[in-house]
Amino acid sequence: MMGVVSASVLVRSRFAAIQPLPIFTAPGPAARLNLVTDSISVGSLFGGVGTAIILASQVASRRGAKLRIVTRTEVADEAAVRQVLDCNDLAFPGNVEFAQVQVGDEAAQLDVCAGDRFLTTSWWTTASTLGSVAPEKVDYLLQEDERMFYPYGDDWIRCQEVLSRTDIRFVINTELLFDHLVASGLGNLRDCARWFEPAFPATLFHMDAEAEARPEGGKRRLFFYARPNNARNLFFRGIEALDRAVAEGVVDPEQWEIVLVGKDVPKIQLGGVVEPTVLPTMNWREYGKFIRGVDLGFCLMSTPHPSYPPLDLAASGAVVLTNRFGLKTDLSGYSTSILCSDLGVTELLQGLREGVRRAGDAAARRDAYARSQMPRSWVDTMATCVEFLG
Repeated sequence: MMGVVSASVLVRSRFAAIQPLPIFTAPGPAARLNLVTDSISVGSLFGGVGTAIILASQVASRRGAKLRIVTRTEVADEAAVRQVLDCNDLAFPGNVEFAQVQVGDEAAQLDVCAGDRFLTTSWWTTASTLGSVAPEKVDYLLQEDERMFYPYGDDWIRCQEVLSRTDIRFVINTELLFDHLVASGLGNLRDCARWFEPAFPATLFHMDAEAEARPEGGKRRLFFYARPNNARNLFFRGIEALDRAVAEGVVDPEQWEIVLVGKDVPKIQLGGVVEPTVLPTMNWREYGKFIRGVDLGFCLMSTPHPSYPPLDLAASGAVVLTNRFGLKTDLSGYSTSILCSDLGVTELLQGLREGVRRAGDAAARRDAYARSQMPRSWVDTMATCVEFLG
């Protein structure tokens, strides 16, 4: 029989991830930026975490500050941080420090001095940091409408409360997401936030002439971004569409290699005739090489952000099909190689048909690649935000 617990213990146990960051005061450097995130590992470096490392390195460089990465669920992969910077044509002058403050570890504490500032990476790391650090020392890198991670319940209201704050500064990943957040009731961001567009350095993301020149009879490659345990990636809707595309001959397995990339992807058969190749998560360099060999990408994201894989693919000369969502109706401002579809299976099938046609038009692909407006320099795209954070 369960014993009686106090209300405060019950709530604290349910929301362990947002309990105040345990800190103690100690001497330290005159200026230090703390990047607070859950994990820095190969499996979590793409997209948001990689962008957080890039922003933190630039802000710390501008301040002449030391950079410390604080992880909360895993020990950081220190070599992976350097690879992120190298692959994005960036360098941080000095050593990066690392610390782990495991969630729920009552013995763990972080030394903090007067020169410390904090860059948080989610509503829960922000709430935790604000539990023990003054708000004027906390900046929040926001890369998705995190309210959408939850039904309208206890998590949602806590997330909404953090996103509504007016005493911290926000940096938003993409103008599209900024516009969505303001339009959905977060008017505080007009004064408290700046946005930036992601960059795609040509050293990693470029049209690969060798991959483009297929040998006689060689198959083209279709990449499906497969994350069955991330609901917003709509794995099952995507599989439905691919299944029909193979069954109806839109994607001919004799001409196309179908590759699913992600985590926890089950073995499946499409159209009753072909089992796609399944690849695990890759490191940055492996991922860049793979993306440069893709002809057609199929990447769903049921949120306002364009997500990274469609942009990575377009920046590398591939055609890509993604979905519309709210204000996200047309991504041709990034590249005309990005097709947007509604999420019905019939509409996605039509999008795949158009994608197959465009992927086979080498001249049109080269022309779209040449006219692409994809930013290539993080220093340029983040300049306004880095200045804002000061």
